[in-house]
Amino acid sequence: MCLAIPMQIQSIDGFTACCEAKGVLRDVSLYLLQDDLPLVGDYVMISLGNAIQKVSEADARLAWELFDQILAELGG
Repeated sequence: MCLAIPMQIQSIDGFTACCEAKGVLRDVSLYLLQDDLPLVGDYVMISLGNAIQKVSEADARLAWELFDQILAELGG
């Protein structure tokens, strides 16, 4: 099972995007979304260094709320 993390695109250079989530920046591949490339400011789900799906800001925030709840329950 893989876990996808929502991140917001900060900049794009070709098929590589610099994305941010909770103050952490990562370079990710947009290659899998080349038929409908996201734009700077869009939210994408990241799995294994690849953007796999565009999501709304509301869905991204909901995912982070759920992840925060899980971490709190686990004591992390």
